[in-house]
Amino acid sequence: MRILHIGKYFPPDRGGMESFLADLVAAQRAQGLDVAALVHGEPRGDDPDWLVRVPVAFSLVYAPWAPGFRRALARLIGRFEPDLLHLHLPNNSAFWALTLQSARCLPWVVHWHSDVLVSTGRRALALAYRFYRPFEQAVLKRAERVIATSPDYLAASEPLARWSEKCLSVPLGLGAPSVPVPVAGAAALPWPPGTFRLLSLGRLAHYKGFETLIRAVADQDGVHLVIAGGGELHAALARLVAACTPSGRSPRVTLSGPVDEAHKHALLAGCDAFCLASCERTEAFGIAAMEAMQHGKPCLVSALHGSGLPWLVRSARAGRTVPVGDVPAWRSAIEALRSDPATARRWGEAGRRAVAARFGIAACSARIQSVYRHIRPGAPSAPLPPLIVIPARNEAATVGQVIAALRSGGWDRIVVVDDQSTDETAALARAAGAVVISPVLPMGAWGAMQTGIRYALEHGYQQVVTLDADGQHEPACIPALLEAGRHHPVVIGAHPQRGSQARRIAWRYFRLITGFAIQDLTSGFRCYNRAACEVLADEEATLLDYQDLGVLMLLRHAGLRIVEVPVDMYPRLGGPSRIFASWPKVARYMIESTLLCLARWHPKHLLGR
Repeated sequence: MRILHIGKYFPPDRGGMESFLADLVAAQRAQGLDVAALVHGEPRGDDPDWLVRVPVAFSLVYAPWAPGFRRALARLIGRFEPDLLHLHLPNNSAFWALTLQSARCLPWVVHWHSDVLVSTGRRALALAYRFYRPFEQAVLKRAERVIATSPDYLAASEPLARWSEKCLSVPLGLGAPSVPVPVAGAAALPWPPGTFRLLSLGRLAHYKGFETLIRAVADQDGVHLVIAGGGELHAALARLVAACTPSGRSPRVTLSGPVDEAHKHALLAGCDAFCLASCERTEAFGIAAMEAMQHGKPCLVSALHGSGLPWLVRSARAGRTVPVGDVPAWRSAIEALRSDPATARRWGEAGRRAVAARFGIAACSARIQSVYRHIRPGAPSAPLPPLIVIPARNEAATVGQVIAALRSGGWDRIVVVDDQSTDETAALARAAGAVVISPVLPMGAWGAMQTGIRYALEHGYQQVVTLDADGQHEPACIPALLEAGRHHPVVIGAHPQRGSQARRIAWRYFRLITGFAIQDLTSGFRCYNRAACEVLADEEATLLDYQDLGVLMLLRHAGLRIVEVPVDMYPRLGGPSRIFASWPKVARYMIESTLLCLARWHPKHLLGR
């Protein structure tokens, strides 16, 4: 499927819409969609061929005016031949699509990032919106679907009220930091030593409510606020900081000015807490708060009715909301957080988990792709990403960490098959964002794995990656398995060094009687294509007790080639192996596996080769 995004700007131009568009395009391209983007800005020598920037002649009431935008849109539609237009609003240049026959012949998805809010005293904006609104409503009427960024914003949006039947909510997603997070020493950070380090980020604009924060910390000993960002209110905020600072005392607020990505992430990593005191619904979602959550920082945000900002923090349980503009309430909230480190840590960890499990860009992109498929069911769509299948029994100590590591690597299609656990394995896996299947009867390790493989077949997956819930397997090695899986139906992630001397002797024994040249016979870190999954979902495979030798022989008998790729593995994070927990279990495993291997010499197997 070919998607053409019509956006406002694109990095290195900075802003929440811009960062999200860049992350979304990258995720969609990684998921196999053919994507292009048309935005404002000066063309750059390092721009990819799918990105077109149109120079801006001037800006009027925050709106860029680019006379060449219509021509660029027409040319790009003709060259790229998209299946669908994805318009990001507010953006006056997106209205040019209304005037082009080639654009009107395509289905449209509108991404509603924010209402245009006209506050008291902003007459120029109020006049401009009178001209803007008819075109805005015409685009909404023409759109097949309208995506709002949170349920709260959708419910409160007056411009979207007429079109509620075509609206849905898809929370924004956050990609991994685009630069390595620098490790800054205390001396390199802008907070005075020994202070409670507060941080707020954003353009210095009227709706951000920085004045509230400055007044809240003005008379708080041991607290220092850093406000990072540039904008038209810098001089006014500097005067307010000076006015709130008693003579002879150092300011409790630092205006650090604009910061680049590396500096921003250094500040997020170094602060104790993040604050966003926005006072208007122009603050539609609060990507800066989501970035703070990604760094594991507790958040204090405005209880801004109709904004996605308080919804984000509440749903993630990453902090608390504070009444808009209420300086005493903000002062009290900051002091309470400062005096309760345990709560701060709990909120920070909850936020980090929420970003990994629910607010990642891969999950957001997948939901948006489902919107595309609803609109264009006949258009070619990207294949589903691989399904991660994890059998688990009493792995509460590790399963959440394993799923979080997978999600942080972009693997969000995860099924945990809970095999009659007596601890919190299922609840923790579900909370971490996995689909949990809980069979009524005990399945055993292979039965649980087979259940996950059958789930994959029923839901149309073409590849399955299996791994253990005990933390042995490194998610960063999954791309190596998938790359080999492009050419081979069965790939084993091998790390033979992990075995003890006795285990390596057993492997040599089984290689001798099976004829396999495989080095790591018992690795559960594997990649199966759909043909292999169909073999393993068959009734004959149900007779097996273990996922190693019997499974491999079944696959070989079906004529499927098996290869190994080297991977990293780690010791189990907790608990014994289900197979090697005791010598009686080892003995049973050796006897059953030997009988299974010797059965390959039965005449029916020899004739079936």
